[in-house]
Amino acid sequence: MKRTNNCGWLAGMSGKLGSGIKVAAIAILCAGMGAGTARGEAPKPVEIEVLENIEYGVGGEEKLMLDLARPKERAAPLPAVVFIHGGGWAGGNRKGHFERMKRAAEAGFVSATVSYRLAKEGKNLLPAQIEDSKCAIRFLRANAKRLGLDPERIGAVGDSAGGHLVMLLGTMEPADGLEGNGGSPGVSSKVQAVVAYYGPTNLVREFPAAAAGIIKNAVGGTLAEKRAEYERISPVKYVNAGDAPMLIFHGTKDQLVPYEQAFEMATALSQAGVPGRVEILLGDQHGWGGEKLARTEQATLDFFRSVLTKKE
Repeated sequence: MKRTNNCGWLAGMSGKLGSGIKVAAIAILCAGMGAGTARGEAPKPVEIEVLENIEYGVGGEEKLMLDLARPKERAAPLPAVVFIHGGGWAGGNRKGHFERMKRAAEAGFVSATVSYRLAKEGKNLLPAQIEDSKCAIRFLRANAKRLGLDPERIGAVGDSAGGHLVMLLGTMEPADGLEGNGGSPGVSSKVQAVVAYYGPTNLVREFPAAAAGIIKNAVGGTLAEKRAEYERISPVKYVNAGDAPMLIFHGTKDQLVPYEQAFEMATALSQAGVPGRVEILLGDQHGWGGEKLARTEQATLDFFRSVLTKKE
């Protein structure tokens, strides 16, 4: 049976539908009807090649690196998927997405996993991580021909802080700033599709104490001290018509990022006419594993395939 995406941004209807849990229950049912490829239509895995430790720019005095995987046989430029790791903007490593990067290449994408400067001891504070993520997209787009990717079909996926970063890549225009001076100037840093796992969307909202401390350390001050900076790095502030279609996953028992953050982003995107969907996972925290992770990872690739595949 052919699937259609008639649900749209259900989270944008939260006020009409009542309680958040009620909306969440409906949202997860409709997520199964989303824009991904129907089961059984995904291509068989292909043979891939992996290129590690590619320098894509310089952040401050730090070399910025990425790893890349791609199908060995490429008859034409392929859509790309870029993985951006989480870790509170202060931890994590691109190698955490290494196997996912390879699976994306086996599914027919040119894929990359990206490192960025980490905020530690008052150095490399936000927006350094935003600047580096933008630099990575510019590099891939500027070198699209030799890397075998289509510069007009780039998607980005991230978890937690990485989810925050990829949502900015899908909503910010170069004119909005925060481009940095890392390299590949004069090239667009905006992506054409986004998948965000439990990422913060509006940093001026109330967060649990642990998360508030993480944000404070990454920004270099509290919300009261640096409200303008918190607003400047909030993805929801940049939403406009024509932004990248977006798929958002979030658990109702997330102990760091309240799932209402996903609803707020969905409402803004819906009002701007941006397509996509939210999947609320009932009872899940800040991350999940096992079969549920495998399912959401497949849904991620299906979403990218749906959005980034050239229409005949």
